[in-house]
Amino acid sequence: MFKLTQLCAAVLLLAVAPMFEAQAAASVAVAPSTQQDLVQRIDAIAAPYIKADGPGMTLIVTKDGKTLYRKAYGMADVMAKTPMQADMALRLGSITKQFTAVAVMLLADEGKLAVADPVTKYLPDFPEHGITIEHLLTHTSGIVNYTDKANFPSMAAQSLPLPQMIDLFRNDPLDFKPGTQFKYSNSGYFLLGAIIEKVSGTGYAAFLRQRIFTPLGMDHTGYGDSDPAGIARASGHAPGPNGVQGAGPMNMAWPYSAGALTSNVDDLARWNEAIRMGKLLKPDSWKRVFSPYTLAGGKASDYGYGWNIGKVRGHASWSHGGAIPGFRSEAAYLPKDGIYVAALSNMIGPGSAPLPLIVNKAAALAAGDAYPEPVKVSLSEKVLDGMVGVYQINDKATRVIRRDGDHLVMQRSGGPATPIWPQSETGFFMNDSLVQLEFQRDASGKVTAMSVTQDDGSSSVQQRISDAPPAAPAEIKLANTAFDEFVGRYEIAPNFIITVSRDGDKFVAQATNQPAFQIFPRSETRFFVKVVDAELQFDKDASGKVSQMVLHQNGRALPGKRL
Repeated sequence: MFKLTQLCAAVLLLAVAPMFEAQAAASVAVAPSTQQDLVQRIDAIAAPYIKADGPGMTLIVTKDGKTLYRKAYGMADVMAKTPMQADMALRLGSITKQFTAVAVMLLADEGKLAVADPVTKYLPDFPEHGITIEHLLTHTSGIVNYTDKANFPSMAAQSLPLPQMIDLFRNDPLDFKPGTQFKYSNSGYFLLGAIIEKVSGTGYAAFLRQRIFTPLGMDHTGYGDSDPAGIARASGHAPGPNGVQGAGPMNMAWPYSAGALTSNVDDLARWNEAIRMGKLLKPDSWKRVFSPYTLAGGKASDYGYGWNIGKVRGHASWSHGGAIPGFRSEAAYLPKDGIYVAALSNMIGPGSAPLPLIVNKAAALAAGDAYPEPVKVSLSEKVLDGMVGVYQINDKATRVIRRDGDHLVMQRSGGPATPIWPQSETGFFMNDSLVQLEFQRDASGKVTAMSVTQDDGSSSVQQRISDAPPAAPAEIKLANTAFDEFVGRYEIAPNFIITVSRDGDKFVAQATNQPAFQIFPRSETRFFVKVVDAELQFDKDASGKVSQMVLHQNGRALPGKRL
């Protein structure tokens, strides 16, 4: 997904959406009895997450192409106090990838390319790695994700020709041999845009308009923030030092064919109806689009061409989400039920609505198979302590589980700490999320692994590699006067500044567009953060004056000059 954390590699993930106390008792999952009942229950799912005077959301639910629910919430522009309208256009982020994938398949159906073709057939200056177009479509190329690179924030502020943007990742070593692993990469879909332009002889945006948007009557869908002209658009928002503020500008040439489209929920419903009716592509091509890619060794991934292939309450689901400065998106189609749900939000970051939860709950409800509410149960400290430890996600990331009173806290490498609550002897849930965790035991009863099921139905088993989580950094005593020499503003990247200040005896830092957070000294020049796995280090020049800060997160060291 084209995410904020990928757009700005230096951005601290400082907090998660507000957590609410779990319900004391489960509600029974009952199918809606009438259309009015369905509308009221969908509204009950979505409405609690949007304030009337805050950033908004548009939501649509259809069945077999007919609209069951369509509504706008909140504000299109908080500062201007402009209400959100259901037909307003918003940035899609990575839902763009669906359109890029179908554009490729349109060219394939015409015999102008084949998904088995090597990338170098169309982009001869790209290194010869044995990467095919299909590897790009399925995130199995091994190409480094350019939005994860440490220098991306500074590069993204520039306006460069397409070949020079590709240079940002062209010569990087691959993360793995093509076809052997799945790893989400915006770089692959960026290259697909260049291939579409090369093969079609026209620009990416023009090709999509001519071949997809215009034929399907998608007159509120376009490339960037001004195409098409003359339509109503929502403004993007993000957290700021004094509450919600407008999101900063972004050069849309960077998300390009990986995330630069805008649309509204009506056009997305038209798009899905074209898919349901088998328009645009040959039947075999549509079948290929929605088939999980099989990795070398025979294991199927959970991704086709531009769509996640998963399940919602056991119902087959084709879905995708997006996140881009100021906006989030989520859409899911249950093909056997004919149910389509799309939600677009003009808020990114802490406090934004949990779109995957809203979309999947609404889809399940419309399919007559509503999610039951989780029931929080009590487990002894001994049982909880038996699950504490470190779990291996992949070769670069782990998940740490700690106990906090009557529940556990989960923290991925470089990420925020998130409470998880017991709902059975081994099962746990997260507030405002459909993610489910199940701890696995061996014959002796010892916890050996954790199964994580995502909101799209995909799951993974993460082995326990340590019974003891890493010790928390020890906090030292530091005088206020000693800290005051660090007070100032530090530029990690253009338009991304961390401001350091003191609030009484509290040491505080705040990143651009994010809430303030407390930092704690572990030495005279290094501070740790409790809400996220990150540290701040202050360096002095030869004269002894503080000259820079270094942000340590996700294995990276990102320096920031003092302003």
